[in-house]
Amino acid sequence: MNNTKKIGVLTSGGDCSGLNATIRAVVNAATQKGWEVYGIINGTDGLTETPIQYEILTEHSFSDSPWPRLSGSYLGSLNKGVKMESLEEMSAKFGRGVKELGLDAIVVIGGDGSMNICGNYCKGAGIKMVGIPKTIDNDTPITEFSVGFNSAVQVCMDAVDSLNLTARSHHRALILEVMGRDAGHLAMHAALAGQADVCLVPEIPYKIDSIIEKLKQVKASGRNHAVIVVSEGIKNENGEHIVGAKNLIGEKVYGGIGDYLSAEINKRYTEFQTRVTRLGHVQRAGAPTAFDRTLAAVFGAKAIELLDKGETNRMVIWKDGKVSSATIEEVLKEGTTLLNPHSDYVKAAVATGMYVGEVK
Repeated sequence: MNNTKKIGVLTSGGDCSGLNATIRAVVNAATQKGWEVYGIINGTDGLTETPIQYEILTEHSFSDSPWPRLSGSYLGSLNKGVKMESLEEMSAKFGRGVKELGLDAIVVIGGDGSMNICGNYCKGAGIKMVGIPKTIDNDTPITEFSVGFNSAVQVCMDAVDSLNLTARSHHRALILEVMGRDAGHLAMHAALAGQADVCLVPEIPYKIDSIIEKLKQVKASGRNHAVIVVSEGIKNENGEHIVGAKNLIGEKVYGGIGDYLSAEINKRYTEFQTRVTRLGHVQRAGAPTAFDRTLAAVFGAKAIELLDKGETNRMVIWKDGKVSSATIEEVLKEGTTLLNPHSDYVKAAVATGMYVGEVK
């Protein structure tokens, strides 16, 4: 039995539904073993800034609270310090924070970027770590599902349903732009569930003329409306990303591909007027679905089990219908998991008549 007695838990990177359910699971599972849990405020910033920002968490923190049923992060999730200082400097600050609190290990709830950043911090400072994958993009390596993805799909599907009704009223082809960065999981799942007519993802090239051909087919069938779902990370016909801004650490933020497509379609085809809806951060909100709450509980319990067994520097994963884990090194080596253009999801979309790009 491992002698771990005091752990920290933090959320890192973009927020999503299910984070609070995951925090609760970690806290409750650790409390059952008599461990102390320190909730680190605002991600890695909470340990690297002065004074250290934390809150001692117990079962009572969530026993009569709505937080586990809400989206967002109870602890906050900032990363403004990332990439502004060297890895060596940030690892040293991170290590000092952990030492000051007397923590034996850290549970990091984050995506592939967070596993990389926090994994390097922990490695550089000699700190034990277990990761729990979360992201609306579902692109974290090795695991089939991450906390937050299913809830985001639900939000996007609801939007597709709503747009379908108003598109019918106005005889339009409405475009829904969703998040996902360079991975098309969110767009594809939402389009399939919402029965969209077109779905464009970064992993599959497309032709605007082919989109128009699909719209002509819809029109010829006697239907006067259509819905197009596009991932923010697809490129224009010149092979360039549409970028709206930069974040605090200088990364380009995708946004605007829906407007580009709308303008191009309107130039070439006038039978359908197009309008664009960009969901933005609405996709990160909404009550966590039953699947995400269940995944949060399973992942949180597994993280504490790994710490108890002394199996650290690992990330909890869901694979082949069961929970297990992989080393952080394996996760980082695998890299971001993109949508497989030949997956069953894509095959189902094509088989049911959806245009998903130039699938080969």
